Amino acid sequence: MPSWLPAVDYPPPGQHGFWDPVTSTLDWCEENYNVTYWCAEVINSFTNLLFMALAIKGLINCVKHGHDPVFAVSFVGYGLVGTASFLFHATLKYPWQLADEMSMIVITLIMCFATFSHGRNWLFSSFLAVFLIGLALFIGIYYHFLQDPTFHQTAYAILTAVVLFRSMYLMETSLRPALVEREKSRITSNGHAGKKAPNGVSKTGIQEVNDENIVTSMWKMVGLGLAIFLGGFAIWTLDNEHCNTIRGWRREIGMPWGFVLEGHGWWHIMTGTGAYFYIVWGVWLRHCLNGREREYKLNWPSIFSLPEIVRNETYQNGSAKKGQ
Repeated sequence: MPSWLPAVDYPPPGQHGFWDPVTSTLDWCEENYNVTYWCAEVINSFTNLLFMALAIKGLINCVKHGHDPVFAVSFVGYGLVGTASFLFHATLKYPWQLADEMSMIVITLIMCFATFSHGRNWLFSSFLAVFLIGLALFIGIYYHFLQDPTFHQTAYAILTAVVLFRSMYLMETSLRPALVEREKSRITSNGHAGKKAPNGVSKTGIQEVNDENIVTSMWKMVGLGLAIFLGGFAIWTLDNEHCNTIRGWRREIGMPWGFVLEGHGWWHIMTGTGAYFYIVWGVWLRHCLNGREREYKLNWPSIFSLPEIVRNETYQNGSAKKGQ
């Protein structure tokens, strides 16, 4: 580090703290109790505050704009992931490790229910719910006795991939054709549907939507969210594979600059952001599949901002119902 840049030396390795001894089956590359006696992994703990903040943001959005309750539950589960992870990294105790890892499975299964139950009858949804609850119990119990992190990571990856590809399938095979048909129906039933004022609002007062742009914006959201998520996974892998080297770099540059090299912390930030993108995408996809793409709109000013689905204030309920 440049001599003019202030830094604090790391304490000697092997510090002990309030929550000793470690009982978790995993202990990450961040050295324990380097910053404070009261928290084992400070960076790995406090980067989970992003989950909590985005969970509150998403939950408020669901309540305010009337999104499907399953997504409110998803945001609650998303917040619990961050809370359990905070407590796990702060204490390195096995019960909190199990809570952290199982909450990841549960939130993925909630999104699985949201994805596969759409458009299905009550009986199918009930059987699906029972199956997913049973699957969660099986994974939790089996993992508790196996205590092999690879099993949890594999189960989480498979479930995430299933939900992701199912949503992509629905977007292309159900949503895209439905948007085309609905647009044709609107044009047929409303002779002046194509006559819009310069501001993009039709004479009926309904905000006209380019249906092709809806799917395009969804793909952008999916692509960016997935890129952020996979970027976090890549950093997490490098952190695990080259831990000793990275620890040496941290000690060389000192605190707080060494905090930037805490790869697992970046994993939390990036996967938390990617997961938020996915839940918002699920909300938008559900409204569009339900034919409500003109009642709601995607509020996403730029790729450097966080997307959210809000009510379309220019939408007139009376006209909309006639069009649907």
